[in-house]
Amino acid sequence: MQDTSIPKARKSQPTYAYSLDEINRMLSALDDRSATIVAVAAFSGLRRSEIQGLRWSDYNGEAITVQRSVWEGKADDTKTDASSGSVPVISALARHLDRYKAKAIVRPKADASMFAAGNKEPLRLNNVLRSHILPTLNRCVECGESDGKHSAEDHKYVRDPSRPEWKGWHAFRRGLATNLHDLGVDDHTIKAILRHSSVTVTQRSYIKSLPKQSVAAMNTFDSSIAELVHKRDMVPASDAGRLVN
Repeated sequence: MQDTSIPKARKSQPTYAYSLDEINRMLSALDDRSATIVAVAAFSGLRRSEIQGLRWSDYNGEAITVQRSVWEGKADDTKTDASSGSVPVISALARHLDRYKAKAIVRPKADASMFAAGNKEPLRLNNVLRSHILPTLNRCVECGESDGKHSAEDHKYVRDPSRPEWKGWHAFRRGLATNLHDLGVDDHTIKAILRHSSVTVTQRSYIKSLPKQSVAAMNTFDSSIAELVHKRDMVPASDAGRLVN
């Protein structure tokens, strides 16, 4: 065919990964239930549908066993076979879960939803996002009112920059991968924690290069160049070309 062309692919939008600092600032600002949900997302890397599908029987104090997902109120199997499995629970997450469970008026049954709505059905996390998380994070720097309730006539709403911005539920999952990678954890271990079917998925879509990693890499590169130049200056001119090659 003549005078035809393949349309350009739509550019993918950049994705985000929460830093540990952002996570800690978010946890300190939120109410108990919202903070516990965020802690599960940030410290276990579970997907939103998997968090909605959690039951108290899935948590034994040391690990969370992912067995189901709930999407739009409907329970189903996990995204893939590899998604089913256990995720270690660190002490920071255990503290949130144990405190949240202890504060329940009636001790929840083992098969009860970990995060339940008023009708005992699995809570839809986006409802919590709209009603509690966003109003807490998006507050005026001058008067402290939330964005949706700001009514002061003597000043305009200016978001408090000390509060982390909401970047989506999946940013916690990417954040876990990135933070573990930054701590020196190997990619195959990160893949197992996130329950990916392939380490390529982990490397391509979840591990984000942190600025300090980039700076460190360029500093190493710079040191290598400086070392090469130093060696070249220290050898006779007849041998310099051989060193560079």
